[in-house]
Amino acid sequence: MASQTHSRTEERVTYVEFSLSSPTHPFVAVSALEGGETQLREFVPRGGGSYAEFFSISDVEPETVLSLARDHPSADGTLVERFEDGGLFEFVVDDHCPAVFLGEAGALPRTVEASGGSGTIGAEVPPSEDAGTIVDRFLDAYSDAELTRKRGQSYRTPIFGQRCLRAALDDDLTDRQRDIIETAHEAGYYDWPREVTAEELAERFDISPPTFHQHLRTAEQKLIAMTLRRT
Repeated sequence: MASQTHSRTEERVTYVEFSLSSPTHPFVAVSALEGGETQLREFVPRGGGSYAEFFSISDVEPETVLSLARDHPSADGTLVERFEDGGLFEFVVDDHCPAVFLGEAGALPRTVEASGGSGTIGAEVPPSEDAGTIVDRFLDAYSDAELTRKRGQSYRTPIFGQRCLRAALDDDLTDRQRDIIETAHEAGYYDWPREVTAEELAERFDISPPTFHQHLRTAEQKLIAMTLRRT
């Protein structure tokens, strides 16, 4: 196990970063309201072409954020936790989202943030994918996008690292939620590329995939909210 972790840590990927300026992207549009700021905290593939994006959004009323999401056909928004200056939101999005576009193209979004109506999105491209092709496809798909950075770097930790996971397991998850997210983590559900599907994990627990997703989604929301409270 240690040698496998070491080899993944030493793996080189290509990091690409783009600027985005169009208010048709909800995370950019929100940042133009009342001086708001948006930052992606986690990006979790859900299967079937949909993804869960967890954003912290500050200096914008949560009701305003949810109203904007309702007006956008590709973003289903939920307030996970309210903070003094904003809140943590989960958005279930489809392939109209630029982060999802990169994910479907073979990259893993790592940085999605915006302020003052200007956005940035960065992603890691594994050695198995052609970074140049992904960049060209992204620029063709989004006319407001500009490539601002492209560099080689070491592979980063999986979506949910050990620190975040232990914080969740030791706090207020239910036994069922704890078992499910711990099993998902150990089985490689959050690795990149993913080593097991939600359907396979649901079969292990002898429950339906929708029930598994419900438990996992609730655990993820709690985990990310607790992580933000600690930062």
